[in-house]
Amino acid sequence: MAKPISLDHLVRKLEELSSEMKAGSLDHGEYDQRLARMINELRERKLEADRQDISATLVDLMSRGVITPAVREHLESRLGLT
Repeated sequence: MAKPISLDHLVRKLEELSSEMKAGSLDHGEYDQRLARMINELRERKLEADRQDISATLVDLMSRGVITPAVREHLESRLGLT
């Protein structure tokens, strides 16, 4: 079984994805595809954090503009947090 993904790694990947989107190097379709792959990897490998820490991190990412409220809701739903 693969090693769980750290919360810090998730944050870095979402920040990277957001930066590329804001810089115009990704279109919406590419963003959606990469986000879907990231979610699949998270579901397969699991996150090395508890539900409360994951939720708090997603709220922080949303407040900093890294993810939108819709992406936060989607992540929470797909990761079984809601």
